Amino acid sequence: MHTIVDARVIITCPGRNFVTLKITTKSGVYGLGDATLNGRELAVASYLTDHIVPCLLGRDARQIEDIWQFFYRGAYWRTGPVTMTAIAAVDVALWDIKAKNANMPLYDLLGGASRTGVMVYGHANGKDMDETIAQARHYKDMGYKAIRLQSGVPGLASTYGVSKDKLYYEPADSARPTENVWSTSKYMPTVPKLFAAAREALGWEVHLLHDVHHRLTPLEAGRLGKDLEPFRPFWLEDCTPAENQAGFRTIRQHTTTPLAVGEVFNSVWDAKQLIDEQLIDYIRTTIVHAGGISHVRRIAHLAELNNVRTGFHGATDLSPVCMGAALHFDLWVPNFGIQEYMRHTPETDAVFPHAYTFSDGYLHPGTAPGHGVDLDEALAAKYPYRAASLPVNRLEDGTLFNW
Repeated sequence: MHTIVDARVIITCPGRNFVTLKITTKSGVYGLGDATLNGRELAVASYLTDHIVPCLLGRDARQIEDIWQFFYRGAYWRTGPVTMTAIAAVDVALWDIKAKNANMPLYDLLGGASRTGVMVYGHANGKDMDETIAQARHYKDMGYKAIRLQSGVPGLASTYGVSKDKLYYEPADSARPTENVWSTSKYMPTVPKLFAAAREALGWEVHLLHDVHHRLTPLEAGRLGKDLEPFRPFWLEDCTPAENQAGFRTIRQHTTTPLAVGEVFNSVWDAKQLIDEQLIDYIRTTIVHAGGISHVRRIAHLAELNNVRTGFHGATDLSPVCMGAALHFDLWVPNFGIQEYMRHTPETDAVFPHAYTFSDGYLHPGTAPGHGVDLDEALAAKYPYRAASLPVNRLEDGTLFNW
């Protein structure tokens, strides 16, 4: 009855590429897991098809922990975004099956709701400060309690994180990576001005956030954080590359602005020093890129011990399957902070019908058994894969910028 009899990888592109794993048991119950890794989707699809699916068939779907350990410890080459995204797809699909068999929403199976809703933040961005503030007003009018502010930088032709589309954003824009030009000196003065204008326009009740996209040194990040302190930002996100976790010590020494990082992490080891030393305030690791619910739960527990809260990445490079699973996790996890919510296109929502809903600044995952997200395979088949890559940044002198 609980034996896994089928596991299939489904790739679709309703405006952007998504990879989904569908696992079916002998009883006919199936679960879905997101396996999308932006710009490297086919690598995960191959890993699943060639290495994981053959080892899944015949296993007991109830043994989630043992299956997780098998694919993590059984692979000599552990971690990495491709491996951990593939494992996450299996893990989330199995949790979906277990919750459906128990006839429970996933958050009940995890331990029950710790709150009545999940506070989310939206993205206000524009080609200049005025356009960004106008968008921020729009998000406030829609009921958002928290808004991320991103604006074009004067003197730069384009800025990563700023979209022409105001509700839907996909930075992977061409088969070959687009090359953008970046200038830290032009960027640094713009953010405090943006926040000053936002506070004047929006008041102090709305939470304001900003994403640096890993483009500063620790010292520069500390300076920016200090400049933003008068405007009480909710957080400063990804202010410096985090491969060297100790770099956040410098930032902490120079600012009290809350720090968030981790959307590109794929293991607890990527965040261990940051959490152990309380160098960050929010961990942004995603369920889809960090081994699924089973592994992110370990990260969240470690974070709880060190006064660090969750703030999961939730852009459109994660499918509604991941969003649904994340919302169930958010509703349960005791040290929840906030959830990013970038709306998917109507085409994507049609391919992935879901139970979660937005109201007055909060998302709720719904009460459907499992994680509440399904897949219309016939509709998905109408949107074939389209190669797309994330852009690359260069400094004004042509230096390839590592961010």
